[in-house]
Amino acid sequence: MFSSFETNRLYLYPTTKLDAHFILELMNSPKFIQFIGDREIRSLESASNYIETKMRPQLERLGFSNYTLVRKSDGQKIGTCGLYDREGLTGIDIGFALLPDYEGQGYGFEAASKILEAGRNNFGLKKIQGITVEQNISSRKLLEKLGLVFEKTVCLPGDDEELFLYSISF
Repeated sequence: MFSSFETNRLYLYPTTKLDAHFILELMNSPKFIQFIGDREIRSLESASNYIETKMRPQLERLGFSNYTLVRKSDGQKIGTCGLYDREGLTGIDIGFALLPDYEGQGYGFEAASKILEAGRNNFGLKKIQGITVEQNISSRKLLEKLGLVFEKTVCLPGDDEELFLYSISF
């Protein structure tokens, strides 16, 4: 059984195929495509396949991956947050995304704070990184609010887009 987490307002549980409709919506939201990238998820089947081929293997290998954020007050799925073993980075990366209706309400900070804590206390990570494009000011501010510090710019394999790399050590 894989770990799930809880904050004051949210449940965070490992994303499963049951979240395919939500993942389809999130990955096609304008800011996701603009700032994270177009994953070319256009159907429930492709969303389910993405979960099974991209998220699930890391969860089984490392015990952590992508977590779906569910608001306690109404059971609404509002976003994702997770720890990712990304090709081209030497450490584990924290990532987060919210549906547009839930941005700017502190959910990103709440979820990411819990995921950082879990990375250190539950998974024994000594360092966590975060990457974002320069134009994503809200993501950069959130990484800094979480205590991550800008290190340098990097490019991931197969991509020439320059990313800002932040990190925190425990």
